[in-house]
Formats: sequence, C-alpha cells, structure tokens
Amino acid sequence: MIDHRLTRRECFGVLAAAAVFPPLQQAATPPKASAPNPETGKPMRGAFMILSTPFTDAGEVDWDDLAREARFVDQCGAHGIVWPQGSSSVANLTKDERMRGLEVLAKANHSRKAALVLGVQGQNTAEMLEYARRAEALAPDALIAMPPGAARSVDEYREYFRALAQVTARPVFVQTSGGAKDLAPPVDLIVELAREFPHVAYVKEESAPLIERMKAELRQRPLIKGVFGASYADGWLYEMRLGLDGVMTGMAMYADLMARLWDLHERGQSEAVRDAYSRFLLMRNLNQQIPGADLFVMQKRGVFKTTTTRTGGAAAWKAKPLTLTPEAIAEIEYRFAALKPYLSVV
Repeated sequence: MIDHRLTRRECFGVLAAAAVFPPLQQAATPPKASAPNPETGKPMRGAFMILSTPFTDAGEVDWDDLAREARFVDQCGAHGIVWPQGSSSVANLTKDERMRGLEVLAKANHSRKAALVLGVQGQNTAEMLEYARRAEALAPDALIAMPPGAARSVDEYREYFRALAQVTARPVFVQTSGGAKDLAPPVDLIVELAREFPHVAYVKEESAPLIERMKAELRQRPLIKGVFGASYADGWLYEMRLGLDGVMTGMAMYADLMARLWDLHERGQSEAVRDAYSRFLLMRNLNQQIPGADLFVMQKRGVFKTTTTRTGGAAAWKAKPLTLTPEAIAEIEYRFAALKPYLSVV
C-alpha cells in the first residue's frame, strides 16, 4: 500500500514556502467580488489558474515549489487554483505523485481566498474514483475531471461522470478535452448531467466547434452554472464578451495579469481589457517561438527554482532541462516589460 502522508521534510517545506515567499504588493484596484457559490461559499467565477508542476534539476517533483506556486497564485488575486490537469504535466506524473500533490495543496495555504479545484481524471471509471475519493476526503472547493481516455462511447462518458457525481456534493467541472480521440462530450450530455446532478453544472470548454458549444451551454443557464474557457486563454477576450464565467488555464506565471483582466472586465473597462489582453498575447506568441519562455518567467518571478520539465510519460519519465540563448532571454525580458502596468509584482 502506498503511504500518501507527507514526510516531515515536506511539511516543513510547505511552511517554509509561506515564510520565505515575499509578501506581494496589492493590485492597484481591488478585485470586484462575485456572488458566492452556495455550495462552497467561494465564487466559481473568474481567473482559475492551473498550476504547472515544478521539478528539481533531477526531474523529481519539487513539493516546496508547488506550495509556493499556490500561494503566489492566491496572493496575485486569482480566483481559483487547479491541479493537476494537462498544463500540470499530469501525463508525466505517477499515481503516488498525484495523490501526494493533492495532499500538499490541501494542507498548504489554509487562509487562501482562491477556490481549490482538484483534478481527479483517470483512464477509466475505477481509476478516476480512486483519485476522486482521495480528493473528496481533503475537502477542496470543487473537483474537475477530463473524460476517460480509455472510453469508446458517450455511454462510457455518462457512466464515468455519473460515478463521479455520486462521490461528492461539491461543484464538479466537466472538462471537454482529454478523453478518447475525436470524442468530445456532447453538449446534450453535459446538460443531462447537470439536470440529474445540480452540482455537476460547470464546464471547462475547449472542444470544437468551440464558440458554438460555448453559446449552446450559455443558453442552458441557470441549469449550467458556469462555462469556462481554457486553451491558455488564447480566446479569452472574445469569451469574456460572450458572457463566459471565467477561464481555467495553465497561465499561473501570469496569475496577477489574469486576475486583473477579469477585474477590468467586471468593471466594464473594455478598452483597458483590450490593452492588457494584447500585451498578454505578446507572451503567448513568444512561447511558440521560444518554447519554455513561460517557465523562464515562472523562475524569473521567484516562484520556481528551475525550468526543468519531464518527458516520456509517468512510467518512464526523463528530466528535460531548459536552455535559452542570450537572444531568447533578451526577447522575453523585452516583452515581459510591457506587462508591468498590470502586474501586482514586478
């Protein structure tokens, strides 16, 4: 049996992250509060950041940095902390690491304002239920699951999400990507689940045809309680204007910018939203030209010690260090400087 309890060293690491991480400056304008969700007391709206999983130079998970990242996201004013999903390198994490990470995040930052959303997806229903029961015992604010990768039909999706619904009464996000190839959960299935289980009424939508699906889900309010964009916030400006409830994506290194975008949107400051979002796209574009630029920013901002990632899958992972040329670093610095008016920490 795997022992998922934290070691004494890891407990000290979680406390050390809170003690060592420097206090963040307050944003120039306080965020506008959303109406609290009745199930949790925390709003299921806004900028929900999927944490990147930090690794040591040797490729081991750095639990201290994971706790530090959660605190960074929370103090940046983001509305949600999510782990582990695709942006968390979940495919390269072992079962033991996923279980331990759930506990690290549940134990860290008890005073956090951001909602904690724990990822419980599995290749099949049985695997998902192991993670779901563990997560439920840790009392997060919500759960999220990708569809089962081993499924071959919508009926299997239905069985999987119905089983998840019966494990918890907390809000559940249905992620529409990450399941069987070329088989996204139909909108009709998402509506059916929400009707049968009112807490399974939140969608992380990133399947084609994207905008058509989002509009169809929005038309199902109030049965559908939350529709979130994703995909590294590539379409978030349009999605905000369509009336979506937020974004759930792996941009934790820009958590304060994401929170600021939502704040400006909620205040109706559309020109400022457009300007801030345009500056964000400078960084998104750069990450395509300079792979690893986002992790460099995470290290630059004092959150991660390394920019090491993993490849090869959970069973045979290998550490992959990031090497950037001086020219690449200069370009990152040049573009990052444009974000500074919208950051809480410069």
